[in-house]
Parts: sequence; structure tokens; C-alpha cells
Amino acid sequence: MRPWDAWAVRGAAAALAAAGLGHTLWHGVAEPGTALAFAVLVALGELARRDHHEHRAASAGHLPAEDRRPAPLGSAAALTYALLGEAAGHPTRHGALQTVAVVFAAALAAAVPYIARGGGHALDHVARRVLTVAFAAACFQPLHDSGRLEGLTGRGPCLVGFLLALLGLTSLCDAVLAAALARAGTGWSYGPLLRDELRAQLGIGSAICATCVVMALGVAVAGLWALPVFSVPLLLTQMSFHRITEIRVTYRQTITSLARATEIAGYTRPGHARRVAALSCAVGRELGLSERELTVLEYAALMHDIGQLSLVDPVPAGATAELPAAEARRIAELGGEVARRTGVPAEVAVVVELQADPYRRQPVAARIVRTVNAYDDLAAAVLHPGGSLAALEQLRLGTGRDHHPEVVESLARVLARGGRARVVPARPG
Repeated sequence: MRPWDAWAVRGAAAALAAAGLGHTLWHGVAEPGTALAFAVLVALGELARRDHHEHRAASAGHLPAEDRRPAPLGSAAALTYALLGEAAGHPTRHGALQTVAVVFAAALAAAVPYIARGGGHALDHVARRVLTVAFAAACFQPLHDSGRLEGLTGRGPCLVGFLLALLGLTSLCDAVLAAALARAGTGWSYGPLLRDELRAQLGIGSAICATCVVMALGVAVAGLWALPVFSVPLLLTQMSFHRITEIRVTYRQTITSLARATEIAGYTRPGHARRVAALSCAVGRELGLSERELTVLEYAALMHDIGQLSLVDPVPAGATAELPAAEARRIAELGGEVARRTGVPAEVAVVVELQADPYRRQPVAARIVRTVNAYDDLAAAVLHPGGSLAALEQLRLGTGRDHHPEVVESLARVLARGGRARVVPARPG
């Protein structure tokens, strides 16, 4: 996915929004009370999603799916309006274009405070919302308005099955768009991004789809009074997700602060742990690791030098890549023991403990940390006057025992794409 593809997504959303607004202004708003109720619900749900943590992460390029604050209330309200065929027993007449216009106006209004704080990525979220709602409405509204849907499914279980199937396709569409926009913004591999988005959809997405069906059928029978009744559980769910996200953010900040202990004590160069963590995660993305595996990789990379605190005399410049194998393994084992005492997941301690072993005995996360740590040590001018390109070539020479060839070449691709070094990945054969 290239940047111009992201502009194509945004352009398609803008065209649909313009068509919806133009149609609605020309023909007037059908059932204005219903439209206003759903617009308010969408806006409230979107406003409840925003926070400063997501703003900072989004501005850096991409927020992991597991740390993103979902908007189940906004999503459910928007999709329910797209699938609304009746209200209190009376057929609705709003159609697909008015649905797009109402959802676009509500989502854009909710995004204004976020954009004012510099969160330009909020427009991508609005584009996704417009396109997914347009897809659902275009599939449902013409069938319902023509009467063919009732002839095909009736009003029983077949209708519920049709709605669930349509919402499943809509969730797939949303995951594809989210991964595409993330790919355009970060340059990461599309496959792993799509897989992470699909995995995220399985959790909260399933609850949203089920709630949409219940809300649409409830409004069809009881009218708009059904909206607040079914919105409360989603609002509570949203609050729970917010709390979980806060815990994750705080935990990551704690690990980052602990990793700085080696810098403060003078055992490693300033910023070394953060550089290794950032570059390790980029290499992990290149290799297709999942969000869960990337989290373990990030924590292990931040803590990979924590064992140096047990040394009486610091390693010069903190460069463990130049140490004898036995000494490097001793520091790694001490680091693994320290990591276990901090309460991090067991996988993190294992990665820290095994980073000095030959790569054939290491899990993929340990291979990445070992190679990226060596690169950062070797690329330091004080250790390698040749700079980053020469450091990478030295890593390639060590692929017989110390560094996995695929990890080294993934690192080369990341460096070349990020402009951190004038690197040309090795050609096969």
C-alpha cells in the first residue's frame, strides 16, 4: 500500500460524504427526529473515544490495535442507522445517502476537538466510518425500500442472519481500510497489519455487530426509546476498554522508566534502550509478528541491558556486542533474573535471558533483540568509524553463528526505508 492509495481512500470517503450532504440538502432530511437522535449518539460515542494517549501515538505513525481506544457506541449507532428499516412499526425513508450524510456530520463534529489538538489522523477515522457505513447502507437500504428483503428473509431468524452476515462483511471492510491507512502511514507490511485489525475485530467487533442487530430490531418495534436502553451496555464496555488501555499505558511507562536505570547509572549510552526497542519493533513488523509478540519484543528490548547493573565496572559505552560470549551470556542471564522479579510476562524474561545465545537456540524475539542491539552498538561512531552501513555489513558477516540472516536482511530493509542509513539489502544468491 502506497501513500497515494491512502489518498484514494480519503478521496472516496470525501466523494461519498459530498454526495450524501448534497442529496440531503436538496431533498431535505427525512424523519429529522430519528436522524438527530442517531447523530447525537454517534457524536457522543466518538467523543468518548478520544484521549491524549491516542493522540500522541497516532501522531507518531500508528497505535497498536490492542492499545487503541475503541468507540463501540459510535460504531453501533452509525451501523444501526444504516440498517434501520422501521421505527415504531413505521417504515423509514432516509435511505443510504442520508445515512452517510448524518454519520459524516456527526463523526466530523466529534473529531473537531481532536483535530484542534493536532490529531490529523482523526480524519482517517472519519473516512473509515463513512466508507463502512456507506457499504452497509448501500447493501441494506435499497433491498429494504424495494420490499425484496422481506420477500427473501421475512421477519424471522433469516432476517437476523442476513443482518449479522452483512455486519460481518462490514467489519471486514473496516479492517481492510484500517490496515491500508496504517500501511500508508508507517510503511509496515500490510499482511500483519490486516491480521492484527481482524483479531481486534473479533473481540469488540462481535459485540458491536450483535448490539446493532438488537438495536435495529428494537427501534423497529419500540421506537427511539430503545436507543438509550441498548446504549448503556456499550457505554459501560467503552469505559472498561478505556480503563484497560490506561493500565497498559502505565505499565509500558513503568517498563520504559526501569530501562533508563542503566543510562542513569552510566552503563549504557543515552537513548540506547529506546532506540533498540523502536528498531526491534520495526524489524518485528517486517517479519510479520503479531501485536502480542510485538509487545513482548518491545518490553524485552527495553530491558535487554538490565543485567549490566550487576557489574562492578561498566562495559565501555555499554556495548555488549563486543564482549566475549561467556561474559555476554552471564549478563543476559542476570538480566533475565532481574526481569522476572519486576513482574513482566515470563516470555519477556526468557527473551532477555537468551539474547546472548547462538541464534539457532533463540526464539525470534531474542534473535531480533540480539541483532538490533549489536547494530546500535556497532553503529556508534566511537566503536565503528565506518558508521551504520559498515555495522550492517559486519552483522552480515556474523550470520553463520551470531545473527539470523532473515533478521539481518529485515533490519536492512527497515533502515533503507526509514532513511537511517544508506543501505541496499543483500540480493539473494
